[in-house]
Amino acid sequence: MKFIPRIVIALAALAAGTGAFAQDKVVMGVSIPAATHGWAGGVVYWANRTKAELEKAHPGLQVIVKTAGSASEQANQVQDLQTVNKINTLVILPFESAPLTQPVAQVKSKGVYVTVVDRGLTDTSAQNAYVAGDNPGFGKVAAEYMAKAMGGKGNVVILRGIPTVIDNQRVDAFNAVMKTHPDIKVLDAKHGNWNRDDAFKVMQDYLTRFKQIDAVWASDDDMAVGVQKAIEQARRSDVKLVIGGAGSKDYIKKVMDGDKIVSADVTYSPSMIADAMKMTAEARVKGAAMPATTIIPSVLITKDNAAKYYVPDSPF
Repeated sequence: MKFIPRIVIALAALAAGTGAFAQDKVVMGVSIPAATHGWAGGVVYWANRTKAELEKAHPGLQVIVKTAGSASEQANQVQDLQTVNKINTLVILPFESAPLTQPVAQVKSKGVYVTVVDRGLTDTSAQNAYVAGDNPGFGKVAAEYMAKAMGGKGNVVILRGIPTVIDNQRVDAFNAVMKTHPDIKVLDAKHGNWNRDDAFKVMQDYLTRFKQIDAVWASDDDMAVGVQKAIEQARRSDVKLVIGGAGSKDYIKKVMDGDKIVSADVTYSPSMIADAMKMTAEARVKGAAMPATTIIPSVLITKDNAAKYYVPDSPF
């Protein structure tokens, strides 16, 4: 089995001072979204796999993994982890940014060490550490490839994810690149919620309203599935390029096989939850310093390097 290389860049030497000491008994809660789409399914897989690995490696460590189907459910779970399970460490990938900020801040105020993963909170003082993919890079890499592939001209539509800090970062970076190409017109940008069914509906709307669409930035491989389905059903031949993102095995395979409209993808592996759990556990068990911010770079996947990122037995 091939594993996706994860190059980690630490942007700060030390986390905020609280919690940087060894724990006799670490009880770590891991709060993540339920497997509502492929990428989230990968997160659940990696979280449970890493729980087993960490508890075997550190007999004094207890890891409790909770999944939530909504922001409100996750907020309640976070409270229960602190009051019922008596956690002293929390690794959380928020379902949404704004609704989880206050609940996480409350848990941190009780002395719980908090590592936030992927979807940043709206107030960074609610966390001790942050681990994520390179979201501005995710948008920038996709936009640069798209602009070049389009020859610097044409019409683009965007499918955004769930309203979160990371979605804003991705879209802002994408738009910043497109502004340097005045002959490329972004026709619209709507939320597809990182969901193939929602994306299908959004793309149907785009295809009805716009008679010429040259390229689609789906900003997620699951959404790209819905986008392609809508294009195929409408029998539209004007769309020459669809770029998703996250590096799912299905879309990497499309790139490898020379799919007619999917010629590239961008990495954003759900295994970042495993990185965050391992880094946090090591810091808490050993009393070692953890970087305040850790960013995992986004890499462009093309036919030249796709085999390097293809993991056929992965759940995502």
